[in-house]
Amino acid sequence: MGFLKCSLFALAIGFAIDLFAGDPHNIPHPVIAIGKMISLLEKLLRRIFPKNEKGERIAGAVLWLLVILVSWAVPAFGLWAGGKISPWLALALESIMCWQILAAKSLQDESMKVFYALESGDLEKSRFAVSMIVGRDPQRLDNTGIVRAAVETVAENTSDGVIAPMLFIAAGGAPLGFLYKAVNTMDSMLGYVEPPYKNIGFVPAKMDDVFNFVPARVSALLMLAAGAALKLNVKNGWRIFRRDRLNHASPNSAQTESVCAGLLGLRLAGDAWYHGVLHKKKYIGDAAREIEYQDIPRACRLMYVTAWLSLFLCSFVKILFLLF
Repeated sequence: MGFLKCSLFALAIGFAIDLFAGDPHNIPHPVIAIGKMISLLEKLLRRIFPKNEKGERIAGAVLWLLVILVSWAVPAFGLWAGGKISPWLALALESIMCWQILAAKSLQDESMKVFYALESGDLEKSRFAVSMIVGRDPQRLDNTGIVRAAVETVAENTSDGVIAPMLFIAAGGAPLGFLYKAVNTMDSMLGYVEPPYKNIGFVPAKMDDVFNFVPARVSALLMLAAGAALKLNVKNGWRIFRRDRLNHASPNSAQTESVCAGLLGLRLAGDAWYHGVLHKKKYIGDAAREIEYQDIPRACRLMYVTAWLSLFLCSFVKILFLLF
């Protein structure tokens, strides 16, 4: 079984498994192992390199290179070894890897925990649920802030957690998918502007911007198509996308957030507290109506239709490569 054909089937099988199984908490997850590797290397490299801006930035660059190399090499070696035994074993291994790379079901499950907590009227439970999926200070959030944070997370992670991994898997199989997950995880753990991460997280944050530049824009266009399939306000989605897609410190985060805001008629973003520091942010979208907790499942539906469209697009492109 050729590489292109194997990775095409593995992506489809992995997506199907994720659709039904998500990420069971009792099964060890490779991304957790990547996170532990990042933490260990951070501590080690902080000891090795000078404790100044230049030294910490070099440490961050070395950390980034080591993590992506290991994250690519381990699954690549596993698939090579599996292929030596049987191409079907390699397909099974890569399908499991693709399942572990994709995060559509877990994104829905975790955001819906926020929805159910809000529905119950328990503010503290809602704050705890949203703290599991966002980095902002939960105690600063009221009900409206909690809903907005959850919707923003679903919108942004439609690209980071679902579409971008699909695109990297389609381009280079599960090893490249894991490399992308490593890049994304390093940004999540180290890419902060506050100490002690400001310098060591500089390279991981910038490289995450580079890796997500194209996927974020592809995701935004696919989300607009998903909005059309769901009979949402595509004209407004396109308008807000063109106007607000750069209303974020990251060049990528507002791409899908702006589409989601426009399609649902919401105003997202704005000022937020992180680690006790108030970050001034531009708004994304117009407040055509008040945001409500029912917008969380609406954002999840939008995410899933976008994911299906991405799967069809990746499959179509790979089939063209196979034919020609």
